[in-house]
Amino acid sequence: MRIKVALVDDDPLIVMALETILKADPELAICGTGCSGTDAIALCREKNPDVLVTDIRMKEMDGLTALKAILEENPAARVLLLTTFLDDEYIVRAIRLGAKGYLLKQNYSALAPAIKAIYSGQSVFGEEVTAKMPTLISGRAPAEFDDSDLTEREAELCALVADGLSNKEIGDRLFLSEGTVRNYLSSVLAKLDLRDRTQLAIYYLTGKK
Repeated sequence: MRIKVALVDDDPLIVMALETILKADPELAICGTGCSGTDAIALCREKNPDVLVTDIRMKEMDGLTALKAILEENPAARVLLLTTFLDDEYIVRAIRLGAKGYLLKQNYSALAPAIKAIYSGQSVFGEEVTAKMPTLISGRAPAEFDDSDLTEREAELCALVADGLSNKEIGDRLFLSEGTVRNYLSSVLAKLDLRDRTQLAIYYLTGKK
């Protein structure tokens, strides 16, 4: 069974290029295409894709507005934003709205693996986006972040991960060995039912897994 993918972009040449790239992967199947946020909503209703790949800046309705409408109608929908814009506001809005991924168009080679990862339940954010996380998250931990199941030390570790510190840097800050930090991190991820540091940072920012 192949993963059903819907593609939305207001540039028909980009849609054609994406189709060509993804059709070369035997695990993926294109179930529909569109050119606006309105099309994205309609495709999700009519085709029920496993993953929707959509641009952000489009005529008629942008991708973020469509994302909001899609997830309000179907919270289980998986949406990957593919854009040329590494805009802080776009990234934060995408994460808060519940996008499963945010990639730059320049990195086409990462698209198919990202779709597969999102289909398997992961969140995928490009290296450029991940590098911005510490700046975006710094000082902005929301009230929704639920640390009730965490010890005080584990909650402290979450904040340091969100600030972009490595295990070694966290260990130096908390006077712990790297091995102990790894053990704490594994415990936190298990308690919060998260896969990795990126998901932890996103949860710390948005309160959404």
